[in-house]
Amino acid sequence: MEQSLVKALLKNTNNPRLAWRIFKRIFSSPSEESHGISLDATPTIARILVRAKMHEEIQELHNLILSSSIQKTKLSSLLSVVSIFAKSNHIDKAFPQFQLVRSRFPENKPSVYLYNLLLESCIKERRVEFVSWLYKDMVLCGIAPQTYTFNLLIRALCDSSCVDAARELFDEMPEKGCKPNEFTFGILVRGYCKAGLTDKGLELLNAMESFGVLPNKVIYNTIVSSFCREGRNDDSEKMVEKMREEGLVPDIVTFNSRISALCKEGKVLDASRIFSDMELDEYLGLPRPNSITYNLMLKGFCKVGLLEDAKTLFESIRENDDLASLQSYNIWLQGLVRHGKFIEAETVLKQMTDKGIGPSIYSYNILMDGLCKLGMLSDAKTIVGLMKRNGVCPDAVTYGCLLHGYCSVGKVDAAKSLLQEMMRNNCLPNAYTCNILLHSLWKMGRISEAEELLRKMNEKGYGLDTVTCNIIVDGLCGSGELDKAIEIVKGMRVHGSAALGNLGNSYIGLVDDSLIENNCLPDLITYSTLLNGLCKAGRFAEAKNLFAEMMGEKLQPDSVAYNIFIHHFCKQGKISSAFRVLKDMEKKGCHKSLETYNSLILGLGIKNQIFEIHGLMDEMKEKGISPNICTYNTAIQYLCEGEKVEDATNLLDEMMQKNIAPNVFSFKYLIEAFCKVPDFDMAQEVFETAVSICGQKEGLYSLMFNELLAAGQLLKATELLEAVLDRGFELGTFLYKDLVESLCKKDELEVASGILHKMIDRGYGFDPAALMPVIDGLGKMGNKKEANSFADKMMEMASVGEVANKVDPNARDIHQKKHNKNGGNNWQNILHRYG
Repeated sequence: MEQSLVKALLKNTNNPRLAWRIFKRIFSSPSEESHGISLDATPTIARILVRAKMHEEIQELHNLILSSSIQKTKLSSLLSVVSIFAKSNHIDKAFPQFQLVRSRFPENKPSVYLYNLLLESCIKERRVEFVSWLYKDMVLCGIAPQTYTFNLLIRALCDSSCVDAARELFDEMPEKGCKPNEFTFGILVRGYCKAGLTDKGLELLNAMESFGVLPNKVIYNTIVSSFCREGRNDDSEKMVEKMREEGLVPDIVTFNSRISALCKEGKVLDASRIFSDMELDEYLGLPRPNSITYNLMLKGFCKVGLLEDAKTLFESIRENDDLASLQSYNIWLQGLVRHGKFIEAETVLKQMTDKGIGPSIYSYNILMDGLCKLGMLSDAKTIVGLMKRNGVCPDAVTYGCLLHGYCSVGKVDAAKSLLQEMMRNNCLPNAYTCNILLHSLWKMGRISEAEELLRKMNEKGYGLDTVTCNIIVDGLCGSGELDKAIEIVKGMRVHGSAALGNLGNSYIGLVDDSLIENNCLPDLITYSTLLNGLCKAGRFAEAKNLFAEMMGEKLQPDSVAYNIFIHHFCKQGKISSAFRVLKDMEKKGCHKSLETYNSLILGLGIKNQIFEIHGLMDEMKEKGISPNICTYNTAIQYLCEGEKVEDATNLLDEMMQKNIAPNVFSFKYLIEAFCKVPDFDMAQEVFETAVSICGQKEGLYSLMFNELLAAGQLLKATELLEAVLDRGFELGTFLYKDLVESLCKKDELEVASGILHKMIDRGYGFDPAALMPVIDGLGKMGNKKEANSFADKMMEMASVGEVANKVDPNARDIHQKKHNKNGGNNWQNILHRYG
């Protein structure tokens, strides 16, 4: 009967479901004989199910075997099934069945072949926890491992970044009667190189001959590539020469490894020299470049912006049918898009079609991503249309790019419509896509719509993840609802994304508890967001407790988390507290970043510790951290406030020498400082430089005008205001009314009158009260006609409420307090006087 069952199963190999029903019927029979027969047939049915990819039935067979009463006589059949499952990548089934055999029949010794097979499958499926158990079980069984066994174990340890443990195992091999072979050395050398220990890998290579094993090209290529990645080009060259001395001719893999590593490090010109030498192979005896070589160089040129070199190389690729590929076109597309060459990129898409290389969805998405990031959404929509005409359906990435583009420019309604279009086209949005829209809705305060989106995400099973929760936490912190954010973060640890139910009654029951299995736990971003909110609100004690709680959850803080404390302490002038945090940060192995230095410079500036600012900037340069515009602007501001104007000017020069474009604020502090000294010639020089670099900015003119006015430089202020009127700037931040009043007090009535006439002639609306000092002055001089003309104009402007709102009240208040001026009457009171 046993043979009959096997024959019946084999007969129905092409009808696996029938074979499975036959097997189950026999297996489920109460007869012990039938049960034993079915166990003998398990290898046959296992092969049939695996070949047919019937995963549910494979699981059912696995459960049947685990629940059966296995007889020793049927042990070989079960081990055969273990072997079949292991070979077919079902280690989750093979391993428990093997453990079952070992627990029920501990005296039975499986073969070393089966152990090796299980080890190999475990490593392939990254089930490292099984590997340790299998090796220990081999030792308990007294089965001597083979060299192949050790190779598997060493590989597993190296893949798990346990290279020291891998070396210990390597050293044990002779004791176990195993001799390392070239594969053993290759695996361990690769492990050392991957861990950044290339010199140890080289030592091992040099020791190979003492084991009677000769190095091969693979091991040399591994070390050559690693040296290149570390920027050790001279050592790389020496290894290539050593290969030749050993009689191993460097091959295309050697050269591609070198070129790849150099390009990744940005040393594209060095890579290009090697590439050029390879093209001259008939003279130098080097391998000819292959398609991989060309693509590596093309990607390298594009990465560093050498587009002309990239274009020349791409043309040579395009003309050679053996080299031209979809990958080459995609690399060139990416290079063009990254550097804003969209017209050329669209031309490349057309060339692909003409060449018979149809653009893939990835090709179109490269262009989509670039266009959307620059806000060129209409062009992006055109590309979507082109895709559809060419028979390529937009995918989640395509829609995600477009949706992100809409959200980045505040077009949330268009993004919502796009989400509906996705679903109509049977392109299901994923959590990433929905999170983009959720973030924009929350950021814009459209909470009810965000709530509805959350509900739909949950209902459709898109998966509310940690990112989703972080968006909500960030929104709550931004809107000042810190306590609610804290409550959600606490709930995430217990309930996962179901913690969003704590947002309020409208969210109760919004999230399915089954989503807890998604491990939606707070991460470093969650904690950093909440820490920033607490520190911003001055709740430092709670922030410290949260920080300790984070470490208790085995989340090691990074420089971002530390920088939050440093920044807010510095902002509040608590510089000693900031430096205590810095000390702890460096003790924990987190190095000072650009953000750290910027915060410390801010804190030192607030405390007027100018000398220390210089020290920090020198330290930055020593550590190779380049200051950015924020660094320079903060330093310039506090140097100016500390009356170190010359030092501040030197910093501005340094900025420009380093090609860091100054902005309005870079010049603002210097202009104010020179006017305060006073040195109006230098202030004017800085102002003119600012205009030449930043352009005709209203803010620059306003700043210079108000400073000149404050310093009593009325004629210079008048000249500047006339230039402003000629350029048609709005007058909202210009204290023109104060200028008119000051000119009248200095008996410069004609100049004041001229300014007002010019403003009226140019069609400016302005505060009618500005006319009052001139009207009073003209009246006292007996010029009733012109006084009445201005009075009529003032009443006309007042009657229509003409553009008094263009005057910035805050700027006026600051200016008046600074110079102890009286507020004066508003235009309604002035009209009352003339009523």
